[in-house]
Amino acid sequence: MKACTAYCKKVFNSFDEDRDGKITPSQLQSCLAMMGGGLSTEEAEMVAQPLLSGGLVGLAEFAGLVEGDGEEEKREDLRKAFEMYKNEGEECITPRSLKNMLGRFGEWSVDECVAMINKFDVNGDGVLCFQEFQLMMIN
Repeated sequence: MKACTAYCKKVFNSFDEDRDGKITPSQLQSCLAMMGGGLSTEEAEMVAQPLLSGGLVGLAEFAGLVEGDGEEEKREDLRKAFEMYKNEGEECITPRSLKNMLGRFGEWSVDECVAMINKFDVNGDGVLCFQEFQLMMIN
């Protein structure tokens, strides 16, 4: 069973509407689309089929799908995610750009985003570069 990052859990929980710890294949499709991936309804059902437990996907299975296995694939996925989080024309993730992206998954304040960035801001410049973003996503 794969461990799931806090971000992965938050995304999963935002789609687990009845809070039973499971999501449907259609919710999986929406969830992966929000994270930058895309699956047709048929693909979502096909991907979810081996993972289904009573017709639903649990958090551990979701983490396995989202976090993948190949190191190069993980790095490329992280690079794509990093690009989604930063504002156009910026090289790093700022508290405002983080709030904009996370706002798609629920309410986040700028203060919460500053606190999240500060936790992983190794050089203390108040923003996240790609290396710091990687650190955040693997913890």
